[in-house]
Amino acid sequence: MSLDSQTQAYLAHMRELGMLPLSAFPPGVLRQGLALLSANEPVGEPVARVENRTIPGPAGEIPVRIYTPEGNGPFPILVYFHGGGWVICSLDTHDALCRSLANGAGCVVVSVDYRLAPEHKFPAGLQDCYAATLWVAEHAAELNGDATRLALGGDSAGGNLAAVVTQMVRDQGGPRLTFQLLIYPATDLTAQTPSKTEHATGYFLTRDDMDWFEGHYLQSTAEKLNPMVSPLLARNLSNLPPALIVTAEYDPLRDEGELYGQRLQEAGVPVIVRRYDGLMHGFLNAASVIDKARNAIVESAQTLREAFATN
Repeated sequence: MSLDSQTQAYLAHMRELGMLPLSAFPPGVLRQGLALLSANEPVGEPVARVENRTIPGPAGEIPVRIYTPEGNGPFPILVYFHGGGWVICSLDTHDALCRSLANGAGCVVVSVDYRLAPEHKFPAGLQDCYAATLWVAEHAAELNGDATRLALGGDSAGGNLAAVVTQMVRDQGGPRLTFQLLIYPATDLTAQTPSKTEHATGYFLTRDDMDWFEGHYLQSTAEKLNPMVSPLLARNLSNLPPALIVTAEYDPLRDEGELYGQRLQEAGVPVIVRRYDGLMHGFLNAASVIDKARNAIVESAQTLREAFATN
């Protein structure tokens, strides 16, 4: 189908604001622009409690934002890693999404403000995400959470980090994970898929943008072959938690997300791959103006709620 009409309007608005292409800006300028956009966005739906705090990390304190839904708990927990190409975005840019997931899934959401590139290249952000996962598992009770119902999630670069941390937890004897929510994840930085060619320009995230993000994130192009950068390249995808992988029809990352789902399924991991037609990369951050994006959040949260209930 053609690009959703509301998505077309959103894309046109971003162009009018001068925010595209993303790769036309230095990281600091782009972060400032996104912060301004976030400040002007409608406030997300209310949750019972929101707490900003810091937790110990491998190189200092890691800021986190903790969302607690209505109810008595202990609640299941989702540790969430925001997208932004490992370079941009923040707790604020993903605040509305995290609020919706907390309410929709009936879980505590711990959103992690991991270190960003290029100031902190691979594996700094990944190390923060892994450390945050271990901390949440160990301190679940003080969050009114249930450590036996712990999931990881993220979108785009955050989906990449969630996929990699899930593998690290398995390989390093970390806490048992209930589920992984991977939203249009980057899974193979070496891939030359049809979607990367067909949607290389014109749909928010471009091929030039991906090169820009990867250049800031990685210390060398050889690191693209590292499974901790490209989780699709991991030899063993067995014994990982069940997954929901969300993709978008007009997203250059579409195929590698779906290929990751296929690999998980072949390894015996229960997986749902849910493609949203007519939408582009990053659509969940435009849920205030795109109906299909709001529906996708509801459906993703419901799948997460069901996974917690059957654990």
